[in-house]
Amino acid sequence: MNITETKDGAIITITVKTNASKFSVAIDGEDIIVRSTEEPLKGKVNKEILKELSRLFCTKAELVRGSTSRQKQILLQNISKSQVEMQLDRPKTS
Repeated sequence: MNITETKDGAIITITVKTNASKFSVAIDGEDIIVRSTEEPLKGKVNKEILKELSRLFCTKAELVRGSTSRQKQILLQNISKSQVEMQLDRPKTS
């Protein structure tokens, strides 16, 4: 998985797919795939991703890189790489 631990938390690299029927986070090989229900207009996808990842990991999520790209880097504050990996290994429902 594309997860890097920093002094501030863990940075995850995700691939975004928009216009999904339901928000979800899935692992596909080494990639973290996030399906967003929003259309890629006026930052709606980014807002939904940050809100849902904050809820999923119970911490603040911040966009580090990729505001207009399908590939994004998200900082999950005050959480370790192993905690992120454990959470991602669990079944996701939203």
